[in-house]
This record gives sequence, structure tokens and C-alpha cells, in this order.
Amino acid sequence: MMRIELKVLDQRLEAWGLPRFQSAGAAAIDLHACADAPVEIAPREAVLISAGFALHIGDPGVAALVLPRSGMGHKRGLVLGNLVGLIDSDYQGPILVSAWNRGTAPLRIEPGERFAQLMFVPVLRPELVPVSDFSEISARGEGGFGSTG
Repeated sequence: MMRIELKVLDQRLEAWGLPRFQSAGAAAIDLHACADAPVEIAPREAVLISAGFALHIGDPGVAALVLPRSGMGHKRGLVLGNLVGLIDSDYQGPILVSAWNRGTAPLRIEPGERFAQLMFVPVLRPELVPVSDFSEISARGEGGFGSTG
């Protein structure tokens, strides 16, 4: 099993629960809003919210993606300001989430509320080889947007 170092930056996570998978089949860990007071997000506004910890993944073959929680996006209009956040394997700073209210009414995030999620994914780092022509031409070739129907 892979091990990733987690440094707690907000001690309230001890009471709320350290980041963890919520079920045996969960693909991501939930992130708690580590704010000192409720965070009010106006419509079309984005704010940074701390997840209260830092990670050291260490393995360049692994990265983490910060994603919105499905129910928060659908029911309350909370998505991410950058759509998907990327945590590189060598980043060791605090995990901050750009929370964006895409709705038409103000949105309130309470301290400790689970508001986003973090998924670990494999990373491929191919060697990019400059060529003047491709070694093989695909069936699609240079067809642009919508070229497959």
C-alpha cells in the first residue's frame, strides 16, 4: 500500500476527522473547510478555503486532484474556481481550495463542513519527441473539433 505523508496544519481536524476515505469503495477523501468562521460566498464569487493540512506525495508517478463534491455542486452550486485543482508530487504547502459559487443565491460553508474531495491518480511522464511527420497516421488524422460526428 502506498503511503503519503500528511501534516496537520489545523488541529480542529483531529475532532472533525482527519482526511480519509468515507467508504470501502470511495475513490477520494473528503476535505473539511478549515475556516475560523462561516464562509459566505456571493453568487459568481470564488474564495480560497484551507483544507487544514499539507501533503508530501513524493512519488513523481502520483498526483492528487482536488474535485468538487457531487452533491454540493448539484444541490448548492458549489464548484471549484479552477474546475480541478492539481497537487504535484513535490508540493508540500497547504492545500487550499478555490471554492466558486456558480449559483444565483449566496452560499454558506460552515467550519468543518466537507466541501471538496481529493483523489490520488497515476501520472504518466512520457518523453516528448519532436518530429516533422507522425510515424503513423490515424483514421481521424488532422480532423478538428467535431470531426468524428
